[in-house]
Amino acid sequence: MPDFVARPEHGIAWISGASSGIGRALALKLAGDGYKVAVTARDHEKLAELQAEASDLPGNIIVLDGDVTNAEDMEHVLASIEYEHGALALAVFNAGVYFPVHAEELKLSDFEQSFAVNLQGVVNCLIPAVRHMKAKGQGQIAVVSSISGYGGLPTSAAYGATKAALINMAESLKFDLDKMGIRIQLINPGFVDTPAIKKNKFSMPSLVSVEEAAEQISAGLKSQRFEITFPKRFTYMMKLVNLLPYGLYFWLVNRSTGWRERPLEKHARPAMPHPAE
Repeated sequence: MPDFVARPEHGIAWISGASSGIGRALALKLAGDGYKVAVTARDHEKLAELQAEASDLPGNIIVLDGDVTNAEDMEHVLASIEYEHGALALAVFNAGVYFPVHAEELKLSDFEQSFAVNLQGVVNCLIPAVRHMKAKGQGQIAVVSSISGYGGLPTSAAYGATKAALINMAESLKFDLDKMGIRIQLINPGFVDTPAIKKNKFSMPSLVSVEEAAEQISAGLKSQRFEITFPKRFTYMMKLVNLLPYGLYFWLVNRSTGWRERPLEKHARPAMPHPAE
């Protein structure tokens, strides 16, 4: 029997981290497909702008402010969806931050904030969503991770650790969620062309636009695939690279990024959103 695939007539789509990047583009894409899309982020003004932009689309945007690091906020968001707007059919947990980590100047806050948003933030959304979908007997959840979760990359010690954890978490939960009629998927994008990537000081091959990312994710959500990854040639290559012996892996990453030749950073760079979100 095929896994449940959400459609607009099944209920609400919920996207966290929807004020910019992939989350914003996906909200517009799903609203264009006819969904009522509940969008969550801390920036109310950006969410309101998104809502206005979607005013002529077949679906519509519902603004539900909230901070994914606050579990009570996410409980309130889900309660608002359930009691004011309808059944939750599809949830895409996308909120994320990226703090470049340099070993010569490690900062505790980079790790704490990364874990709070990227990992605990997903858990805070996941728990009420699963409870709601379990009561309905069906639902679809997608967790946005990254190819950074496949293996260690320069500056990604905090970000990559959270994304690796999300990959493991989604894989582990699938066994039980399958039996509950709740479909879980894993989204692992490559580099997506957002303003944040302009600050990256290494090669970023196979860039895709946020609009193309939203198209790829939308198509993947309608498929029976567990993993939604793009652009496939690049992401599959990264999968293969991570099967190499460590000596060859580190040599190849250093060579392809030019990281070995770069001088140590004298000052840590400011925080920035990750290009995949």
